[in-house]
Amino acid sequence: MSTHLFGNIGQLVTNDPALGSGVLGLLSDAAMVIEDGAVVWIGQAAKAPAADLFTDIGGAAVIPGFVDSHAHPVFAGDRTDEFAARMAGESYSAGGIRSTVAATRAATDDELNANLLRLKREFNAAGVTTFEAKSGYGLTVADESRSLEIAAKHTSEVTFLGAHVVAPEYSADRVGYVELASGEMLSAAAEHAKWIDVFCDRGAFDVSEAREILGAGIRRGLLPRIHANQLSNIGAIQLAVELDCASADHCTHLSDADIDALANSNTVATLLPGAEFSTRSPYPDARRLLSAGATVAIATDCNPGSSYTTSMAFCLAVAVRDMNLTPAQALWAATLGGATALRRSDVGHLGIGAKADFAVLKANSFIHLAYRPGVPLVESTYVGGELS
Repeated sequence: MSTHLFGNIGQLVTNDPALGSGVLGLLSDAAMVIEDGAVVWIGQAAKAPAADLFTDIGGAAVIPGFVDSHAHPVFAGDRTDEFAARMAGESYSAGGIRSTVAATRAATDDELNANLLRLKREFNAAGVTTFEAKSGYGLTVADESRSLEIAAKHTSEVTFLGAHVVAPEYSADRVGYVELASGEMLSAAAEHAKWIDVFCDRGAFDVSEAREILGAGIRRGLLPRIHANQLSNIGAIQLAVELDCASADHCTHLSDADIDALANSNTVATLLPGAEFSTRSPYPDARRLLSAGATVAIATDCNPGSSYTTSMAFCLAVAVRDMNLTPAQALWAATLGGATALRRSDVGHLGIGAKADFAVLKANSFIHLAYRPGVPLVESTYVGGELS
């Protein structure tokens, strides 16, 4: 296989402290060699080995590709009216999901695929090289299955979220819907999904229902994750730790006991700044989580209702401004933190042997991602060492 040397890197974020300074493993005047889609050498540019190909980065900063571990990109329509209403002072609740369910059910497979492809291109242009894709806007056996099948064409991180809310036709039969989501719907979804998720919160599913659905998924070989404590605290964090969920996502409302449980578990606290921004909800204190010893990730929560963004850089900037993270902590959370939330060791960093997924910035420091919010700072994105 040919080797590709990327040189004249002004600042290289490796996320490997053994390779550079601090938690981000920073190197200045660096170079990186890629072979067969993986990183095989990193060091000072002056000491770089010969390679078959050479790309001059021009003194710019290079970061690992963003890992977006929480997204809902399989849907149709939008919810502009709902957003405008919230901005006029109305409060957010989970009920708006049902309008997207109606639009998604009415859409063709080609329409759903085209919308997901559009969002995938947005992710990629914004430096996202790995993203998760949930179902949850079909809520029938056929619609959940086709949503997952479409998602699986674009990412390996596919999540069954049949338990997003109770389907409208089951509004008078919650027990029946829980049985469906943990039975026939799960059976149809399992062949297309890697993960199972439940929205465990006020207006969605309670702890007992979530335990039943997640347990059924685990028995079918799916790995658990959970929407936890976005709207209220009904005990979802404790359930996440009990079931060894890979991540508990949102974490807006946290008790001391919740933070202690996360800090002493394998469950990542995945924070979704775009959701708080778009719903005018309180922001969780990420530094409080880190200080306790919890692992923190940042994700977009890309969805048409409460966080319609594909920009991890925007989410990173909000996390710095409103969640009390430093720029370095936020970048780690948006890269290696996201990889940890997906239980992946091959992405989110640029250590030796890692997948060569990275973004070249239009800046000489990663700090610009928070310092210049809203500015498109990704010059180019590489996936497996190839320009994407």
